[in-house]
Amino acid sequence: MKVLLPYFFIVNTIAFILAGYDKYLAVKHKRRISENTLFVITALGGSLGLLLAMILFRHKTSKPSFMMKYAGIVLLQVIIAFLIFFYYCDAETLAWFMVSDNK
Repeated sequence: MKVLLPYFFIVNTIAFILAGYDKYLAVKHKRRISENTLFVITALGGSLGLLLAMILFRHKTSKPSFMMKYAGIVLLQVIIAFLIFFYYCDAETLAWFMVSDNK
């Protein structure tokens, strides 16, 4: 667990910087970073970094194919996270989530 936080911080920082640099290259009409590179870094855990960059730099937000692929990666990550959570949770913790009173 101690490794995950620094890992996700680094990966999201890289995703943010890559998207920002790609936006810079787009404005300067230079050779761009490939979408596949952005998708790989997103799939490796850089979803939040890329999302933040897309919002701040207004980058790739008007391209429907990119947005659909990005959403697919995020959805897959959420599903995997839930599966891992339920696989490693013990029965007592799961029971607490199922019947907890949030009143």
